[in-house]
Amino acid sequence: MAGSSFRALWILNNLDLVVFSRRFPVVEKRWRAACNVENNNAVWPLLPTDSEIADAFVERKRREGSARGYGLRVAESVEGSDSWVDDPITRHIIGLHIQRDEENYLLWPLVLHIKGLHYILVLPLVEPKHLIAYQILYKRPDCGTAVGVDTNMSSLLLDLPSITGGFQVAHAVGDIITGDIVEPEVVASASPSVGGLLDSLTGSIGIAGISARAKPVATHGAVSSPSGTAITGSVSWDTPKIGSRPLDKDALQTYISGSMPFGTPLELSYSNISAIKAHGFSSSDIPPAEIKQPAWKPYLYRGKQKILFTFYETISAAMYDRDEIPDSISVAGQVNCRAELEGLPDVSFPLTGLHSACIELLSFHPCVQVPEHGVDRQAVMFQPPMNNFVLIWYRASCSLGPPIKGFYQLSMVSENEGAFLFKLRLMEGYKAPLMMEFCSVTMPFPRRSIVSFNGTPSIGTITTTEHSVEWKIVPSGRGIMGKSVEATFPGTVRFAPLQTQRLSSSVSIVGSTVGEDNGTETHNSSNVVNVEEFLAEKMSKQLPSVELEEPFCWQAYDYAKVSFKIIGASLSGLHIDPKSVSIYPAVKAPIELSAQVSSGDYILWNSLGKCPSAAVAKVVNQCEP
Repeated sequence: MAGSSFRALWILNNLDLVVFSRRFPVVEKRWRAACNVENNNAVWPLLPTDSEIADAFVERKRREGSARGYGLRVAESVEGSDSWVDDPITRHIIGLHIQRDEENYLLWPLVLHIKGLHYILVLPLVEPKHLIAYQILYKRPDCGTAVGVDTNMSSLLLDLPSITGGFQVAHAVGDIITGDIVEPEVVASASPSVGGLLDSLTGSIGIAGISARAKPVATHGAVSSPSGTAITGSVSWDTPKIGSRPLDKDALQTYISGSMPFGTPLELSYSNISAIKAHGFSSSDIPPAEIKQPAWKPYLYRGKQKILFTFYETISAAMYDRDEIPDSISVAGQVNCRAELEGLPDVSFPLTGLHSACIELLSFHPCVQVPEHGVDRQAVMFQPPMNNFVLIWYRASCSLGPPIKGFYQLSMVSENEGAFLFKLRLMEGYKAPLMMEFCSVTMPFPRRSIVSFNGTPSIGTITTTEHSVEWKIVPSGRGIMGKSVEATFPGTVRFAPLQTQRLSSSVSIVGSTVGEDNGTETHNSSNVVNVEEFLAEKMSKQLPSVELEEPFCWQAYDYAKVSFKIIGASLSGLHIDPKSVSIYPAVKAPIELSAQVSSGDYILWNSLGKCPSAAVAKVVNQCEP
């Protein structure tokens, strides 16, 4: 956030009305001073009013086809629009043309973030020369990055670190709007209840009257992200999602007043801002003069001291059971931490198991120093923040091998009947304290309706829906530990006649085609295209069923998906020995370590059908001894 300041912030609802705004006069004064130097005291327009912002935003949506716009130059693009620049980043960094009396001027760069029912616009402080450079870009006749032209959108943005800060502010504000304020979860291994460990500055700290923070709740669909943080790469649509809670203006005002009162962010952690607002700073919280208080720890802890580490790992695999295609398995993990320590101590420990884990990626929280690196160990030293935080991120191999091995076979006995066979082995080579809490296998048939099912597994129970069969091998509450389990499941499944399904699909296609024709006429008349709505509509169309050799997954491949959860230790092989954790200055603080492993996309491909695979270059495996 260094060097980031912001002139203003606006929030619009799904009716394109400004429901919240905040301007920062101190930063605006800096902008106008820079403009005066650049243009010899020329008069620059004042920040637009809320109604002017709303009108300009509506006009841009009309001109660009949607709130985000095209991102690329298309037939509907006009000179002076964001899409005329011909760069996809203009879907997230936009410009608004403000109309005031006889005057029309450009407000740029505006960071656009869509969250819940709201559009969030953040206006970072840039130099006038950057605005002038962009005005040249959105009027030039050529598109893309021209040969021999130095100025382009990428080089311009690389010179603007405040853009990154703008996205951080926009996302923080969006989380407050929707209530998605969560922290990485830290689990205590010694007690089944973790609520007390997830409290924010509760009575255990020794400060009276501080209420407990609610236990973090995982985001929907984020099974593979136990930290509760947002996953990069998710799809973001133009239209605000329905079902968001009402805007809490008081919470926003409080947060902005504490985090960036004069337009320059000081602290974006909502938990820290809330605690500081509730309790302020006491004279006892002032650190010794010779110790510099880090930015990530704005106040000091008081109370019972302890440190908690939790390994969270997600295993993704593609199991083929074919000689010509090797199985693929990978582990994405993170180490969450909560250090309740008085003062400003240094915590250090060796992270071991790097060689056996075959680490592909290793990164750390900004508070971490890594003074030493060996073949199989990494020294880690840090001054911990107050709340739960992600200490380490990593990507590695599974040193213990796949937790579920075996094969899945599925073939057609007739056009409407398939025979299948599972033969699996669970937790082979896994020893205590590793325990599998649950395990299930799902066979999806998204484009075939199940009429009847016949089969008895050697272990577990079966449940069916119209388009899937689920095999619960290890139900919740009946975990397995210290032994391997072999499970087999032969059976048959009958489907509704294929001709009936094809007929209904054809009718759907005809109806869709008519709708498309009508939509095309409307599009031609209005000369506006919403790219994401168009793609979403295309993806949702009913397509014709495939032929007999691939009757299951609608022009995809047939497979079974495994879901499981394992606790007790990490499967990558990375390890923190609680006895090797040292604290300076020395204090008596218990160190607790726990681990949870869950399945990501753990796929068993049908070994009798078609399957996707990628050729991997043969390299020397440096992880082998």
